[in-house]
Amino acid sequence: MDRFKKWVISTISVILILFALAGALVVFVDPFFQYHAPLENFPYLVDNQLSQNPGMAKHMEYDSVILGSSMTVNFNTHWFAELLGVSALKLNYSGAYPKDQANIMDIIFDSGHDVRAVFLGVDVTTYTGGVEETKYPIPAYLYDDNYLNDVQYLWNKDVVLNYILRPLADPDKTDLATVYQSWWTDEYYNIQWVMHNYVPAEPVAEEAAPEAYIENTDRNLRTNLCPYIEQNPDTTFYIFFPPYSILYWNDVIRENHLEATMAEYAHIAETLLAYDNVRIFYFPNQEEIVTDLNNYADYTHYHRDINRYMTECFADGACEITSMEAMTQALRETRDMIDRFDFETLFSVEY
Repeated sequence: MDRFKKWVISTISVILILFALAGALVVFVDPFFQYHAPLENFPYLVDNQLSQNPGMAKHMEYDSVILGSSMTVNFNTHWFAELLGVSALKLNYSGAYPKDQANIMDIIFDSGHDVRAVFLGVDVTTYTGGVEETKYPIPAYLYDDNYLNDVQYLWNKDVVLNYILRPLADPDKTDLATVYQSWWTDEYYNIQWVMHNYVPAEPVAEEAAPEAYIENTDRNLRTNLCPYIEQNPDTTFYIFFPPYSILYWNDVIRENHLEATMAEYAHIAETLLAYDNVRIFYFPNQEEIVTDLNNYADYTHYHRDINRYMTECFADGACEITSMEAMTQALRETRDMIDRFDFETLFSVEY
């Protein structure tokens, strides 16, 4: 019996020691950056937006952030340093809803960083949803300040195997300047690839009312964006509307909500123009970009050269909307571009 007791005690002791070592290893390396900035020589793998963005927002060095959906993943932060003189950190969420942006801005503005600028891509399609809706369920234990629930991080097999041991075995440190960039390489950006994979939206007979999206959009603005603008008057918010391809507008027409979408763009601009610390940039009327499907890998995702162009616009003020008159003109140009585009010829060619 004494031997059995000793064996039980020894086994438990070994298990506890192993657990302690595993937890200590996670705290020391901290691959999700929950407790400290990255170790200088560790080859961190950064590929998990949901789990790693909150820690990066807390502990990375930055004075500006790039937020948004996959429309923002191809930005290179070196461009922002070169053209705008800011040290930017990308904290993108693919398919992000407004609540996703609010969740990370809570951490950003509570982190103690002096945030000079927020570069935020606004996708009108997501502002029509619920104010609490997120693209994916978030790991809440990484977004709060409760250390007690960190057991889900400290003793996580995936964290140890895939974010500590695997990088040590195959060191290839993620470049934070281009983190989360699209997997599409240059050969995917061409009209043949886009059209081969494009499936037009199902037609809708009944037209959406012009005001159909305003209520939800306004609720999202007032809940998930405007409070951060108001509470941080020394931070400049660069709000931009991405240039989806002409195929996006084909879907809008087929789904019969062009007027509602135009009204939504106008409402967002009108709401945000009221703030002195907001600058608005509108790219959907850039005809040379939008109508050339060689700029895209699918109906919305554009080449990194377009991200570079948008960064240049942030720096020199091109494509900036400074009044509702300018916004009305930009929307008029978008309508005209859609009206003049030869969809019939586009769809008559075999790709």
